[in-house]
Amino acid sequence: MRIVVAGASGFLGRPLIAYLRSAGHQVTQLVRREPDQPSQLRWDPTRPVRLPAGTDAVVNIGGAGVGDHRWTKAYKDLIYRSRVVPTTTIANAVREQGIPLLVNASGVAGYGDRGDEVLTDDATTVTGDFLADLSVDWESAAMSAAPARVVVLRTGLPLHRSGGLLKPLLLAFRLGVGGKLGNGRQWLPWVSREDWLRAVGHILTTDEVAGPVNVAGPTPATNAEFTKTLGGLLHRPTIMPIPEFGVRLLIGEFADEAFKSTRLVPEALQRTGFEFHHRTIREALVAALHD
Repeated sequence: MRIVVAGASGFLGRPLIAYLRSAGHQVTQLVRREPDQPSQLRWDPTRPVRLPAGTDAVVNIGGAGVGDHRWTKAYKDLIYRSRVVPTTTIANAVREQGIPLLVNASGVAGYGDRGDEVLTDDATTVTGDFLADLSVDWESAAMSAAPARVVVLRTGLPLHRSGGLLKPLLLAFRLGVGGKLGNGRQWLPWVSREDWLRAVGHILTTDEVAGPVNVAGPTPATNAEFTKTLGGLLHRPTIMPIPEFGVRLLIGEFADEAFKSTRLVPEALQRTGFEFHHRTIREALVAALHD
């Protein structure tokens, strides 16, 4: 396939390009700077873009990190614009050029805090807070690419020692100050980075997959289970729980997201034949720490 990838400079993007090329796909990377490789194409996300002729699919995974800074008004504006504006530009190009497929990043915030409720891909979403409202607008922008097949990736927490959630946690746990958040009963959606890459590859080549797709491991884990497993693998104690007010002091408003309970199951992936390499939180963390 001829695939265009946007937002490919980070934790997931770089390995995604390598993975797709290793699978035999021809990949063009959208970049905002002057290209330094023939496989790169410069674009401005705020302006219309002409994608290469013969493009079979676009994968858009860009966006400012939600946990990289405290949520000032300016940074929340950046989080919003860095997702909705480029997605709108890409969706317009996909629709106008007749490109068959758009695979677009999303998140799980739209599900809200749902306790022990099992959430399949067709579960209702909510509004009322910043990330939930952003998710609605972000996915709406992607769906405007119709009549193309559009898939939005409602991704859990991709696990790998090189980035994402796990990288900063490793330091705290190795110092012996890692612990469960609050009572630890909240469900934590997770996926190994390897399985995330493989899921994207599956979606690209499986026409039955469309609309919202939960990209999360098939065996949900609570925060307490995650904490105990990571501490055990690192041979570090995880005795002291971390109270919500303490997390809020450290990272501000984003702390609210860490205490939400989201019990995802990847029904659409499994129904269409995807098989996870890492089915439990322990398997995913072992791979994340050693691969």
